[in-house]
Amino acid sequence: MASEDVVGKRSESAVTTIVNLAEEAKIASEGVKAPSHAAIFSIIKSLAAGGIAGGVSRTAVAPLERLKILLQVQNPHSIKYNGTVQGLKYIWRTEGFRGLFKGNGTNCARIVPNSAVKFFSYEEASRGILWFYRQQTGNEDAELTPLLRLGAGACAGIIAMSATYPMDLVRGRITVQTDKSPSQYRGIFHALRTVFVEEGPRALYKGWLPSVIGVIPYVGLNFAVYESLKDWLVKTRPLGLAQDSELSVTTKLGCGAVAGTIGQTVAYPLDVIRRRMQMGGWKNAASVVTGESKAPLEYSGMVDAFRKTVRHEGVGALYKGLVPNSVKVVPSIAIAFVTYEVVKDILGVEMRISD
Repeated sequence: MASEDVVGKRSESAVTTIVNLAEEAKIASEGVKAPSHAAIFSIIKSLAAGGIAGGVSRTAVAPLERLKILLQVQNPHSIKYNGTVQGLKYIWRTEGFRGLFKGNGTNCARIVPNSAVKFFSYEEASRGILWFYRQQTGNEDAELTPLLRLGAGACAGIIAMSATYPMDLVRGRITVQTDKSPSQYRGIFHALRTVFVEEGPRALYKGWLPSVIGVIPYVGLNFAVYESLKDWLVKTRPLGLAQDSELSVTTKLGCGAVAGTIGQTVAYPLDVIRRRMQMGGWKNAASVVTGESKAPLEYSGMVDAFRKTVRHEGVGALYKGLVPNSVKVVPSIAIAFVTYEVVKDILGVEMRISD
């Protein structure tokens, strides 16, 4: 009888354990499902905020973006665009209002996913880097340093650039072509298909290396300067710029402007080389840009492109279009950052890039 009681008690204990485990598993399962759906929805809203920010900021400065590219690739012996004001007037006079926004549709088709991926990648990279940093230092309250933010921004820039690079290449070509071009790209997909067929799949990634190298200081500095400057303003509150740990939209725009100015100045020569490499191999590039039949220079690589540009046109050629680009980048980066945060507030996304 004693042994039967023992067996009975063990059986009851086993059954109780199984029931408890089943209930715990059910609770855990229910707990995982809810956050999972919420997390996915939050990711979608975050991507949407980044995409909207990119589209709004780039459309606002589309005329300056087109002028910058035209200045970068124009022949030094056949100058059509002498500066920002003159260049914009020339485009207006020869191509009308639509000419100022030529290539913007393609540009937005590229920048919207690029911006979405970039902002989201920065958030994820920041989170991962911060976790690793806290593990290494043993300080659970450690915060991201400017250098760590630079690293997170560089990761985000590389991922976003690589994911959308073919779109950037055809956007540059569509932007450069004019009504007098002997051969026209009719749109994004036509341009992608034409480049793929006539120049091969590798041509879709011409200039990728200088682009990636340029993205490291450019996007990295943009995020690092913007976030660090905001963080400093909130902590020190100079001139009463921060109230209740919040910055005004105007102050955020100022932070974005400073970030954009520093980032683009450092990375600009690489942007020029990237654009010129993208035009290499395009048989109509010379007539599109200069109206001449002379074939454009071919580049065997990034170093060769640097060498030929400096040899034929001087060091100053590496900064062609810097003025309109500066006028463009300052408001563009500022608008992108602020739009991103505003849209996330509207959509109700709790996580901010600062967090």
